[in-house]
Amino acid sequence: MRRHSRFAVYTAVFTAVTAVTSCANTRSDWRTASREPVGLAPDPAAVREAVVQVYGARTFGAKGLFGVHTWVAVKPAEAAEWTVYEVVGWQLRWSQSAIAVHSRSPDARWYGSAPELYADRRGPGVDQLIERIDKAARSYPYGAEYRAWPGPNSNTFTAWIARTVPELEVDLPATAIGKDYLGSSIFGSAPSGSGFQLSLVGVLALAVSPVDGLEFNVLGLNFGVSPNGVKLPMVGRVGGSEHPSDRAAEAQPKRLVSGKDI
Repeated sequence: MRRHSRFAVYTAVFTAVTAVTSCANTRSDWRTASREPVGLAPDPAAVREAVVQVYGARTFGAKGLFGVHTWVAVKPAEAAEWTVYEVVGWQLRWSQSAIAVHSRSPDARWYGSAPELYADRRGPGVDQLIERIDKAARSYPYGAEYRAWPGPNSNTFTAWIARTVPELEVDLPATAIGKDYLGSSIFGSAPSGSGFQLSLVGVLALAVSPVDGLEFNVLGLNFGVSPNGVKLPMVGRVGGSEHPSDRAAEAQPKRLVSGKDI
């Protein structure tokens, strides 16, 4: 029993060190940081069915030690390209809304940081989910606001969509700071849209659901356990069952080309 406990601790420490190291590497210039896809998204030319994917990647700079940026990507049946929904804070410098709806590679690196796939839904009925995702994104109430902590931010946006479309069953990691932000509300569903949550403007929170598991948020630091593993601040997630990224990586090589804003 002690051996298993030590192994879990060592794994968590190793994962934390790896995360810190990856964020403190040479990604010092956002202008030259890689935006190349990593091969987790299917090529629309090869996969004609409707697909929804939810991603996250470490944010650029020192903030990446603690948090991720998340986004939702959709490809309707027979569509020739992907559409990505995300909130980009610096967009408020020249726009009245931080919401970005554009065509780009859904699995592109986020300024050098490799993305992780949190959810993958495809096949019959997914086109209807895509319609609901679009409506949810365009009704997001905090588009004119952005705060890295405690929210609203990109993770608040992704959680808003997940709560509106619970069929996605998105289990966001502990590093998705802002997912617990409920605005002026105190009670709501957990970030996945199932179960329930108690939240004080995202600074203190408790969430319980079959998807999110049991989570505690203390000053934005998230601790918990879910079917996908143990959730820890800075680390994100350790252990658990097979993850969407693992299944997607087994697919054939794919090549996506970034498009223009729509």
